[in-house]
Amino acid sequence: MKNFLTSSIGKKLVMGLTGLFLIVFLVVHCYANAQIFLEWLDYGRGYKAYGEIAHFLGSNPIIRIAEVGLFAFIILHIVQGLMLTAQNKAKRPIGYNVAPGNSSSKWYTRSMGLLGTLILMFLVLHLAHFWAPNRYQQLTQGHEKDLYLIMEETFQQWWVVIIYVAGCISLAWHLVHGFWSAFQTLGLSTPKYKGLINCIGVGFAIIVPAIFALMPISYKLGWLPPAAEVAQFVKTMAH
Repeated sequence: MKNFLTSSIGKKLVMGLTGLFLIVFLVVHCYANAQIFLEWLDYGRGYKAYGEIAHFLGSNPIIRIAEVGLFAFIILHIVQGLMLTAQNKAKRPIGYNVAPGNSSSKWYTRSMGLLGTLILMFLVLHLAHFWAPNRYQQLTQGHEKDLYLIMEETFQQWWVVIIYVAGCISLAWHLVHGFWSAFQTLGLSTPKYKGLINCIGVGFAIIVPAIFALMPISYKLGWLPPAAEVAQFVKTMAH
């Protein structure tokens, strides 16, 4: 079993399984974050909905346990990805005299290691901005932070917005190959459904990162109401 997991096939299988798990996580995370855009439909609705789902995800014991598994899968996915990248480079220590370009594979397929590293850097920043402070307050004070307010404060600086958008772009290119590759590795991409899976993968790679990127842009450009005002409105309406 150990030899299988350390083999090229084993590493790709682990990458496929962890990749599918992370795709599911992205769907849940994207759905939760997208609640803030309900503000565009009804004043106060997005703030309230986002606060409720953040409380549920942060306080539900099942979700908290799954969170540990999520971090384990992320680390495993990163480690296996770096190992595969190093293994592929080792097979061809001498580069091409003339780069084959897209004739052999797409640039994002050849750059999965680089894109993954950029996403990791973005993830560390994201955890430092939101997850870590929120979990710390939960443990010390017994309740979550106002994440809507934290996002508003965090995304007031252009350099932070640019890094987040760049991270989302890296994620998009990573998913263009990663989504299809996960299904292919696990034998789920049959000739009959290959075209459909490719279309779904490209759509997923565009829509999900676009929603994530829209959040910092919306806060910075003032497309969402100020946290203090909408919080007071929701509090008033509750009474």
